[in-house]
Amino acid sequence: MDILHYQKDFIDYLESKKWVREPKNLYEPIDYIIKLGGKRMRPILTLIGADIFSDDYQKAMPAALAVEVFHNFTLIHDDIMDDAPLRRGKETVHEKWDTNTGILSGDAMLILAYQFFENYEPSVFQQLAKLFSKTALEVCDGQQLDVDFETRNDVTIDEYINMIRLKTSVLVAAALKMGAIVAETSEENANLIYDFGLNLGLAFQLQDDFLDTFGNPETFGKQVGGDIIENKKTYLYLKALEVANDHDKGKLKYYYRKKLKDNVVKITDVRRMFELNGIPDLIKTEIKNYTDKAFDTLAAMNISEENKKGLKNFGLWLMNRSV
Repeated sequence: MDILHYQKDFIDYLESKKWVREPKNLYEPIDYIIKLGGKRMRPILTLIGADIFSDDYQKAMPAALAVEVFHNFTLIHDDIMDDAPLRRGKETVHEKWDTNTGILSGDAMLILAYQFFENYEPSVFQQLAKLFSKTALEVCDGQQLDVDFETRNDVTIDEYINMIRLKTSVLVAAALKMGAIVAETSEENANLIYDFGLNLGLAFQLQDDFLDTFGNPETFGKQVGGDIIENKKTYLYLKALEVANDHDKGKLKYYYRKKLKDNVVKITDVRRMFELNGIPDLIKTEIKNYTDKAFDTLAAMNISEENKKGLKNFGLWLMNRSV
C-alpha cells in the first residue's frame, strides 16, 4: 500500500479534468481551490478502500474525485463563515474574488460532486449517492453546531466530540466506505472500514486543533492561533476550563468573549495558560486513544494481514503530520 503512489495517480486524474468553462467567474474559483493542493487525504482513502477489497483502485477514481470536490466545497463555505484570509497559505476564494462568487462556486461544486457517481452501475450508484447524501447532511449538522457553540457558554467535551464527528470524521469514514462500495465487498467489511475512518477522523481533527494553536506557521498553511482569534471552543479550551484554577478560568472566559483587532497578546496568553495546565499532553492522550480505537477495528476486518498493516501505516502517516 503505497500512499504516494495513490496520491500521484489521483493528482494525475484530477489534473486531466478541465474545470474552467463558461461562465468563467463561476468555474475559475473551482479550479483555483481544487488546485491549491493539500495531501488529498480523503480521495486517497477512497482509493485505499477500493484497493484492499478488490485490488483495483482505478475504478474508484470518480468516487474519490466526488469526495475531493465535496471537501473543497465545504472549505470555500467554511472560509466565508469564518472570514478566513488564508487557505493552505494562499488567499481564500472569497478574498480573491468576493463572497457571492464563493457561495455560488461552492454550490456548483456540491452538484458537480454528485455527477461523478454517474460513472457507476445503478446498484453501486445508489449506495454511493445514499451514503454521500447522509454524509453531506451530517457535515452541515456539524457546521451548524460549530456556529451554535460560538454563542454558548455551556458546551461540554462530549458535545464538542460529537460536533467534530459530524463536521470532519464522517467524511473521512465515508471516503473509505465509498471505496469499499465500489469494490463491492461485504456490508460487514464496509461498515468496519467506516468505523476505522470515524475514529481516525476524530484523532485527525483533535490533532488539527492542537496544531492550530501549537503548530509551525511555516508548515501549517493556515493562520496559527486562528481558533483562539475566533473564540472557537475546541477541546483545548474546554479541557482547560475543566482542569484550570478559577483565576485561569476567568481569564480564558474573558478572552473568549472578545473579538480584538490585534490578537498577539491574546494568542500568547491563552497558549501559555494551556501549557501551564498541561493541555498539550491531555489532547495528545486523547488523539492516541482514538488512533488506537481505529487500529482495534482492523482486527475484525476480513482482509489480509498485509492490508491491515497498510491501513495502520496510513493512520500513522496521517497522525505524524506537522502541518
